[in-house]
Amino acid sequence: MTATALEPVTVTSGAREENPWARAWRRLKRRKGAMVGLVIVVLFVLLAMFAPLIAPYDPTATSWSAVRKPPTWAHWLGTDEVGRDVLSRVIFGARASLSAGLVSVGIAVGVGVPVGLLAGYAGGWIDSVISRMVDAMLAIPFLILAITLAAFLGPSLSNAMIAIGVTATPVFVRLTRGQTISAKVEDYVEAARAVGNPRLRIALRHILPNIVSPLLVQASLAIAGAIIAEAALSFLGLGQQPPAPSWGSMLNSAQRFIAQAPWMAFWPGFAIFLAVLSFNLLGDGLRDALDPRHR
Repeated sequence: MTATALEPVTVTSGAREENPWARAWRRLKRRKGAMVGLVIVVLFVLLAMFAPLIAPYDPTATSWSAVRKPPTWAHWLGTDEVGRDVLSRVIFGARASLSAGLVSVGIAVGVGVPVGLLAGYAGGWIDSVISRMVDAMLAIPFLILAITLAAFLGPSLSNAMIAIGVTATPVFVRLTRGQTISAKVEDYVEAARAVGNPRLRIALRHILPNIVSPLLVQASLAIAGAIIAEAALSFLGLGQQPPAPSWGSMLNSAQRFIAQAPWMAFWPGFAIFLAVLSFNLLGDGLRDALDPRHR
């Protein structure tokens, strides 16, 4: 009986582990609502970036021969009370609304994330002081606080951005604090602490990258809220100042002619609705795509 030689067994390694962001993008693509929201957001961004090339007319140019004209081939969305093209003003108004959303949320993230990281990681009296301040700010309704700050700073788009950013900061402080408290007891943080890493390095290199996902979701949802807040401030005369176009100020001008020229109110209102809906859809999709419990 001949002995059979044992052949070496080749163990093939499994498929390479998928990059977390590639996995999140793959999950996001399977969610039709999120992709629709992403496409609309990209379209609004392109409109805002290339507004001078896309808009058919100067958004501030008046024409007394075209006052409150309904939609025609010359003016696709009609004209307003002084003969300005509504389509051009809606396109340029996207600049104010998106700028307010992005800049104000950038302020909130830039201030709220470091403060929340400090409160959650340091703990003790630092956490107590920061948490009480955040609770006091969150006790005031969002729009009321934004209107108060904007009125104190003065009516302008830049001051409205600052007011909205300061008002949205407590949400990011609380979210970052909660995520930091959960992450700092994980094994990888304990291991980093055991090998002698300083606190600042642990917070920035080990904790912060692992709490980015919920912050991204909150940022996308906060942009939608900031767009509504900017429109409300401009409607009240505390945001973008006429004759510069803004969706909120366009609604303010249209309220006096809602019966005679309803298109003046419909199109900026529809633009606000569409922008807010798209960011909310994108935020919901990001929440599912970045959650490891979802497939």
